[in-house]
Amino acid sequence: MSPLMSIYRMLFDAFGPQGWWPGDSPFEVAVGAILTQNTNWQNVNRAIKNLKDAHCLSPRTLYEIPEGELAILIKPSGYFNIKAVRLKAFVAFIINQYDGSLMNMVAEDTESLRNKLLSVRGIGMETADSILLYALNKPVFVIDAYTKRILSRHGIISEGAGYQECQALFHQQLVHEVPLFNEYHALFVKLGKHYCKSKPQCNGCPLQGQRF
Repeated sequence: MSPLMSIYRMLFDAFGPQGWWPGDSPFEVAVGAILTQNTNWQNVNRAIKNLKDAHCLSPRTLYEIPEGELAILIKPSGYFNIKAVRLKAFVAFIINQYDGSLMNMVAEDTESLRNKLLSVRGIGMETADSILLYALNKPVFVIDAYTKRILSRHGIISEGAGYQECQALFHQQLVHEVPLFNEYHALFVKLGKHYCKSKPQCNGCPLQGQRF
């Protein structure tokens, strides 16, 4: 069994299924992936509720709403003026290239679609991969700060390892299955929030003392 699969088994045995990413539709998940940049999920939930209450949670309505009004609605997510610009760019991308439907992206080749997402203003690798995995069910492993921290602390990568280097490990060692990638990333988030913090709290951690 590969080191990464061993870690997965330990985390799953300790925490169980996480049921992540929350959202009532693929588009809501994609919006959440943009709003969650530099904030916590509680704040994102408040922003998404505002969008729902204003009947603005669709590509067309977000495209048509004035940027200033959108910024006010998503204010709980922080950096709301910047995120309003990013959401506007994203929905313009959907409308101009996919006839206003996120689901029209599904049939496209993953690598090609990823490159297109990365060309959208404000969408970096983590956000693009979150949209691919959680909204579009593409087998792409999402790398975040928790993942890098956990892997480096357990001797799997160096502290300075980049996004693509980390992602390559998962793509090389694991079967490319959406449920596995989905669950694994969520388990890393769980571990990072409760144990592998900036100041580690190792007591009780499922990976305590493990080197792989």
